[in-house]
Amino acid sequence: MKLGVLFSGGKDSVYACSKAMEKHEIACLIAIISENKESFMFHTPNIDLTELQAEAMKIPLIQHKTKGVKEEELEDLKAAISKAKKQHQIEGIVTGAVESVYQAARIQKICDELDLWCFNPLWQADQLDHMDELVKAGFKVIITAVMAEPFTKKWLGREIDEKSIKELAHLHHSHKINPAGEGGEFETFVVDGPIFKEKIEIGKNQVFYSNFSGVYTIKEAKLVEK
Repeated sequence: MKLGVLFSGGKDSVYACSKAMEKHEIACLIAIISENKESFMFHTPNIDLTELQAEAMKIPLIQHKTKGVKEEELEDLKAAISKAKKQHQIEGIVTGAVESVYQAARIQKICDELDLWCFNPLWQADQLDHMDELVKAGFKVIITAVMAEPFTKKWLGREIDEKSIKELAHLHHSHKINPAGEGGEFETFVVDGPIFKEKIEIGKNQVFYSNFSGVYTIKEAKLVEK
């Protein structure tokens, strides 16, 4: 089946894309650029770099801007998906939803209205197992935002590996942190993986951190051979 992937550049949308590729054709990536950093629906840290990721993966990208007003942003998402259907003849949409009923229900409704299949390959996956699988599959993921106690500044720009997953598991028990960030505790950016034809090398970056909340903004990045 020919599918489009709702794409943020974070670990879940990239891994969902990889899982969907196992049995389906990925015709395009769809990235929503939200002006609202507090959007309930859309990931915002480093979202502009989805263009570089799409180039690294050699998959066409559709970018669509939204002001990020709650519920109204869904009309922008629908417009972007409709554009993908017309341009790439997609038959369905892939999402990286794991536990967010808020996101999944709204995307499903849009797909129903556009007569498209909605595929959620990561839905209800155990969060720690999901993180382990991601690393073992060869994806290089860095943390680009933290938004919960007790995350310190050291987490910003940190790669997710076996050690950091163990620490996230500890924080799950001590502070009820969702180990895959499903509660919005942290955001990520993927720089390499088995579905990347080239990898992303990060140059200049800027870190802002205050009171258990911070963002790692990538200022410069380029593609390099693997």
